Amino acid sequence: MGAFSDIQAVLSVYFDALYYCDEERLSRSFHPKAIYATADETPFLHRTMDEYFPVVTARQSPASRNEPRRDFVDAIEFAGENTARARVRTTIAGRDFVDFLTFVRADCEWRIMSKIFQIQQQDS
Repeated sequence: MGAFSDIQAVLSVYFDALYYCDEERLSRSFHPKAIYATADETPFLHRTMDEYFPVVTARQSPASRNEPRRDFVDAIEFAGENTARARVRTTIAGRDFVDFLTFVRADCEWRIMSKIFQIQQQDS
């Protein structure tokens, strides 16, 4: 597989992890030293993976509520052979999110190094 396909595969695991609230899938998609942040919360929200994973796994999963899947990849860009970013969108519990995910390739494997997200207002 090429780098673009490799990133798409990681994104598929990432979307599944969010839909099923699955820590094993989260750990396969995120680098252990990754960060999670948003300025949509007050105070500014920043978490390590050790802080983020338990939050996701404690949620009632969208799958358990039979929510329709709404995850989209808007763009994937490469800065070089070991760095990339993706702009993706998801809906979880009726809230729309835009995620900027940066990727690094370490030990021949692409992983998410940062997740910076924005909560989008839904049209009524």
